[in-house]
Amino acid sequence: MKNCVFCAELKPEEGQLIWRGDDCRIITVNDADLPGFCRVIWNHHASEMTDLTYSEREHLMNLVFVVEDTIRQVMKPTKVNLASLGNMVPHIHWHVIPRFTDDVFFPGSVWSSRIRETPISMLADRQKAAEELPNAIRSLISKLY
Repeated sequence: MKNCVFCAELKPEEGQLIWRGDDCRIITVNDADLPGFCRVIWNHHASEMTDLTYSEREHLMNLVFVVEDTIRQVMKPTKVNLASLGNMVPHIHWHVIPRFTDDVFFPGSVWSSRIRETPISMLADRQKAAEELPNAIRSLISKLY
């Protein structure tokens, strides 16, 4: 697909590459309101989960679960949202988002309107915890693969 943002090279202002395999990669998403927000992206252009084989789906979802598990262990969120929409970017990717009752969108989705401001000190603490995610995710993946 021409001009697909997930087929293009990741720009530093967009996020950080955590891990890359032959078929998938995991990135952090630069979002000051949502520290720890990650994406698991299928490396090859496909728009629907059913475009993948059963083993490819299993591999992709195992990585989603690794990210979710690591976020839960490291950041201790109230909830973790998993979302695969593809309405704006028809390239398979999963959003893995730690949620807290005081985040700017809670209890709505991260694509809804802001309803509050999260205290700067809370965001700083969460950002510090989120900085542990890359190594923790890589460590867990190395035990599985």
